[in-house]
Amino acid sequence: MKIGFIRTLLFTLVVLCTPAASFGQIGVAITVGPPPLPVYEQPLCPGDGYLWTPGYWAYDYDVSDYYWVPGTWVSAPEVGFLWTPAYWGWGGDGFVFYDGYWGPHVGFYGGINYGFGYFGEGYEGGRWDGGHFFYNRSVNNVNVVNIHNVYNTTVVNNNVNRVSFNGGRGGSTARPRPEDEAAARERHIPPVATQTQHVQAARANPQQRASGNMGKPGVAATPRPGDFNDRGAVPARQAGAPYSSATRGGDRPPSENNSAQPRAAVHPHDLPQFARNVPNTGKPKLDKKYTQQQDKQIAQQQVERDKLQQAQDQEHQQLAKQNASEPQKQQVEQRHQQQTQQLQQKHEQQQQHLQQRQQPANREQPKK
Repeated sequence: MKIGFIRTLLFTLVVLCTPAASFGQIGVAITVGPPPLPVYEQPLCPGDGYLWTPGYWAYDYDVSDYYWVPGTWVSAPEVGFLWTPAYWGWGGDGFVFYDGYWGPHVGFYGGINYGFGYFGEGYEGGRWDGGHFFYNRSVNNVNVVNIHNVYNTTVVNNNVNRVSFNGGRGGSTARPRPEDEAAARERHIPPVATQTQHVQAARANPQQRASGNMGKPGVAATPRPGDFNDRGAVPARQAGAPYSSATRGGDRPPSENNSAQPRAAVHPHDLPQFARNVPNTGKPKLDKKYTQQQDKQIAQQQVERDKLQQAQDQEHQQLAKQNASEPQKQQVEQRHQQQTQQLQQKHEQQQQHLQQRQQPANREQPKK
């Protein structure tokens, strides 16, 4: 027990004393942007209070490939909250992913034209009024027989393109507006559990990978999160532009320093999902108690991840506003990577301590 603790402590000290730049030598930058946004229809809104969250390309480092996360209708976590979509942005030496969030106002999402009310800035798909969400029928697929809180306002969309990222060669040139900056300072809620599960399901589905579907995913949108096999799920009508599997991933060639190394997380949303240990003491009540302790710890650690992610996102937006130089951006990313690694080590120590407290009861007592 003591030897293991000393090893853990020494490893933590090494991590904290290691310059952030050394972590960057392990990581593999994504130097090719995601495919263009595919063309697809919006599924019918399943009910009152559901807001549209557009689909986007995410990246799986395990297979070095983009995969499509279908657009879907999600029940708002709070009355009055709107969804700010995720987007990719050029970070100087590679593409950086900015996760979406819920908040009182729609913030900056890279100037990406996701359609269905998200035309690059703000949201034209609906509004909250008197505790109810009202849908703009001109940009949403709503059944007025079941949903009566609707209106019809024509939206002129001059941002007609399928570009899926901001900055870099061929990307959107949009920059945050003052109202976007104000929205970034408001209270946010990260993607809810159903959205996270939706992303995981897309990642596990091979037909969603760009290398296989050539930018035309088999499931482009779903009525609700995770409903990939629902009859209301819709495939893409066509790819946003020709896409070649030869360009998939766009990672730099592996070197001797990183060919066999795992990618270091730069931001909290790059970290793997929390792992749970299944208690097996032979005592159901004790197992339940230990499971609840783990769930409580994981929930608190997730809050800390989300808090750090939001702080780093705000710094990214400030850099974009200031048109920061490439060295400045790299310096900030190195600091973000160090913050993320320190948080990860803190959480790993907490998990180890909890396991050590539970371990004696998990051991089978010798029979006399």
